[in-house]
Amino acid sequence: MTTAPATGRPDPGPGPRDPAEFAAADPGAAADLATARILHHTLHGEARGVVVDSPPGAGKSTLVVRAARELAAAGRPLMVIAQTNAQVDDLVLRLAAKDPELGVGRLHSSEAEPYDRALDALPAVRTSAKAGDLAGLDVVLSTAAKWAHVRTEEPWGHAIVDEAYQMRSDALLAVAGLFERALFVGDPGQLDPFAVVGSEQWAGLAYDPSASAVSTLLAHNPELPQLRLPVSWRLPASAAPLVSRAFYPFTPFTSGTGPGARGLDFAVASDGSGPDRVIDEAAGSGWGLLELPAARTPRTDPEAVDSLARVVARLLEREGRARSETAEEPVPLTAARIAVGTAHRDQAAAVRAALDRLGVRGVTVDTANRLQGREYEVTVVLHPLSGRPDATAFHLETGRLCVLASRHRQACIVVCRAGVPELLDAHPSTEPVQLGVSVKFPDGWEANQAVLAELGGHRVAWRPG
Repeated sequence: MTTAPATGRPDPGPGPRDPAEFAAADPGAAADLATARILHHTLHGEARGVVVDSPPGAGKSTLVVRAARELAAAGRPLMVIAQTNAQVDDLVLRLAAKDPELGVGRLHSSEAEPYDRALDALPAVRTSAKAGDLAGLDVVLSTAAKWAHVRTEEPWGHAIVDEAYQMRSDALLAVAGLFERALFVGDPGQLDPFAVVGSEQWAGLAYDPSASAVSTLLAHNPELPQLRLPVSWRLPASAAPLVSRAFYPFTPFTSGTGPGARGLDFAVASDGSGPDRVIDEAAGSGWGLLELPAARTPRTDPEAVDSLARVVARLLEREGRARSETAEEPVPLTAARIAVGTAHRDQAAAVRAALDRLGVRGVTVDTANRLQGREYEVTVVLHPLSGRPDATAFHLETGRLCVLASRHRQACIVVCRAGVPELLDAHPSTEPVQLGVSVKFPDGWEANQAVLAELGGHRVAWRPG
């Protein structure tokens, strides 16, 4: 077994080339080769686990669906573990769309409306709150929380864990006895698993319950095959280099589309305002920074909130159309294809209220935690450090900025107060170093500097009036 120099991780083969070596030259072929390697180790390997790292928009769900279908076709019934009910329902719908004859079980809770009722119309899908009712089906899917209450005498031969980096290690421990082998698929650059209490007392322990399932798994099983998907099909050619460099320095990836493959056009000309100028900048380059005057503000900065709402309103009023490789003709940029991202829930609520005052409906406005895994044509983001007097660990968390900067297919517009680079210089990381805890790299300070350096070339200064 050789060691890949870029990551220091075991490179399990097989195949004449690492897909990442030629991803930029032929992204389709690189993605196909990576998928073939992953499926080979899942179906024919002898290791008890296979870990797959994926950048944003690389087709994690597509991989999970394909692996599930191939395992089922090989006569190997399996369980699929996801982290939320929405993720489970999405996978069930994808499986049914790809293979309407495949017997699929949706294990759910006993609460009212426990799953998407669209599943009831699928003839090969069976739903139940009891695992015994789904015995004999090819694939059974549920959340980690529900699987933790299942008891079985005969474990499943295979499991697939979706969004494995967002699963806490205690959740993995609760279900580990249900399967013999598993495929773990996730994005290491996204937000760490959420905990409702402080986890400092467990830091450095061999079984830190707040650590991600993958980090704990690999700490105790470093010999497991670790592969990755080398192509993002979501991020355009304008975004992939920055996101790769800032958040995935040891596992670089490329965009599945080249320069000029996508673009935004507007039927209504610019009115010369700050929002319109930053929209035009983002339409041409993929990035835009609407910079407000430096100030220390409340978290729900009224001027920043109003600016976010005005940018979204102008995107719709100017009748944008998105060009891409997925459609022969440009597609209207509707409210459903735009999202606003914030760090805090009260900021999201303030933006929703501002959009409502402007008569804008149907735009997704949410925190980074809830936007994780979702995709839009255009995103408008309130920078986590905008207007702050300090740079806390929460606001410097690498995954938060990564999520906010990687949801778009066309363009990302960031609204931010001036002075963030100076704020970062004045507040270097002061988090204590803890024995036994691997340092997350890149850290939030470095990732923010990389993103701000790129955004500086697409800056539109504006003083709301």
